[in-house]
Amino acid sequence: MEKNISDNRIKSLREDRDLRQIDVANATGIDQRTLSNYETGKTYPDAPSIIRLAEFFGVTCDYLLGVADTDLNTPKRIIEELEEVGERLEQIRRALNKM
Repeated sequence: MEKNISDNRIKSLREDRDLRQIDVANATGIDQRTLSNYETGKTYPDAPSIIRLAEFFGVTCDYLLGVADTDLNTPKRIIEELEEVGERLEQIRRALNKM
């Protein structure tokens, strides 16, 4: 089965932020009907639309396209993720020391 352009990541990102399609359309300059077609997989965004959507949602184009599983697009987000990983590793280390 062909993978949707973003496994509905556009829709997921929009819904996670409690936005309507018209809100995203107005902010990005992408027609609401076109945005709906992207979300349903009827059509696929061109490069400029992908860039506008990625910038609007604050994610990488790779994440939006489904190429990457993380949306780490800034040094701050990368540092936050690394800190979370470090905390999880520390929890595992403590659990192993109790064994």
